[in-house]
Amino acid sequence: MPITKHLIAPSVLAADFAKLYDDIQMINNSEADWFHIDIMDGVFVPNISFGFPVMQAIAKYATKPLDVHLMIVDPDRYLKNCKDSGASMITVHYEACTHLHRTLAAIKELGCKAGVALNPHTPVSLLADVIRDIDLVLVMSVNPGFGGQKFIERTYDKVKALRALAAGVNDSLLIEIDGGVTLQNAASLLQAGANVLVAGSFVFNAADSMETIKKLKAVDYTLRSV
Repeated sequence: MPITKHLIAPSVLAADFAKLYDDIQMINNSEADWFHIDIMDGVFVPNISFGFPVMQAIAKYATKPLDVHLMIVDPDRYLKNCKDSGASMITVHYEACTHLHRTLAAIKELGCKAGVALNPHTPVSLLADVIRDIDLVLVMSVNPGFGGQKFIERTYDKVKALRALAAGVNDSLLIEIDGGVTLQNAASLLQAGANVLVAGSFVFNAADSMETIKKLKAVDYTLRSV
């Protein structure tokens, strides 16, 4: 099926928490498609972000879907909290799930889209047995836990391999890239097969965040069939 226009998901973790309401409204009024929400526990990744009360506050004012990325151990314990806090999409890490198929089913039973995130060292081939059950795969293009890291070039090959793995089995699969996304690599990522771009520091550190989102949304690339 042909890939339609790609989606942009600004990462709220990079926002200014002293003026979070203003940044939420900026995303609401921009050409962004989703809010990307990173939940970190300080165990699965060496950092702590924010919890469900902050997420609920974001959801109260957000007019676009919340794309929630759980960078935590034992995510099954928190799936309902995540849904109740406003999530439309819930992504868990392959590396954190002992029974991934069961976790994906539990997310869908809550009425959310189910995603799986892969760390930079995790091969795409490990998703072969569940690829038809996944709505979204989040490819980490930096090591998870901190913003502003350098993009890992191997990501392009992983995206191509993932798109090939899904071909004819899950052609509607969303492939999301998180980490180091800029205007310099966006087109190449989309050409490789990605269709959702997460941008944190690149958006929120820009002189004009709304204009930066607009430029990311306007990135042109050759449509192709997968």
